[in-house]
Amino acid sequence: MNVSRSGRVLRCLVTSAARHGTLDFDAVREVTAALCALEPDVGAVLLAGKGPHFCVGADVAALAGTSASAADPRAAVQALAGELHDLVRALAEVPVPVVAAVRGWAAGAGMSLALAADVAVAGVSTRLRPAYPAIGLSPDGGLTWTLPRTVGPARARHILLTDRVIAADEALALGLVAVVVADDDVAAEAQALAQRLADGPVRALGRTKQLLRAGADRDLGEQLDAEAHAIAESVADAEGQEGIAAFRERRTPEFG
Repeated sequence: MNVSRSGRVLRCLVTSAARHGTLDFDAVREVTAALCALEPDVGAVLLAGKGPHFCVGADVAALAGTSASAADPRAAVQALAGELHDLVRALAEVPVPVVAAVRGWAAGAGMSLALAADVAVAGVSTRLRPAYPAIGLSPDGGLTWTLPRTVGPARARHILLTDRVIAADEALALGLVAVVVADDDVAAEAQALAQRLADGPVRALGRTKQLLRAGADRDLGEQLDAEAHAIAESVADAEGQEGIAAFRERRTPEFG
């Protein structure tokens, strides 16, 4: 099972343990469908892999077979990239926070998915690598969009063109991951964080997520207008009313 529920957290697995943590496109389609038809009581998404690695990228042997057997290999590979991109779009557009449990390697499409999450929890042994140049390919999964917006254009060029391996401590310093814990604690820490977010003001967090993602493509005036609209929606929302009431009454708000 690639999609399951734990309280208000939707747990999504995108890799195959049998194929050493490579991307499982059946899982990709299943997770994308679940995100696009998100149940209204889901408060957060937890993105993870099966086995010791978050995701080591696409199955290169299967990719080679697809390319070799297809009448038009370009169309076949573009179709696979399109399925990955449907997932990336769904992660960006889903109206709740996405937490990634990034243990072990996040390479190729795995690095793309780690950066597509809102918050990434890594282990001390976590490694990120573009990996595409090693097999003569250019990136997909939005990596050429997310990486320069996270680390800046110059660092992004260096990382992508030289296929740099990024250790957990550097990934934390660069903002590629938000938290680094012991390897054995990654799953529990990511689950706890997802649960905490799911128990919070989910709709306000969703508005915050969308403001953050859209802000890079707006000027200040447009972003101020968007913030004014979002906070007005929030104050009229039951979450906002509960939060303000709890503040006045000096108690912990109950958003769930």
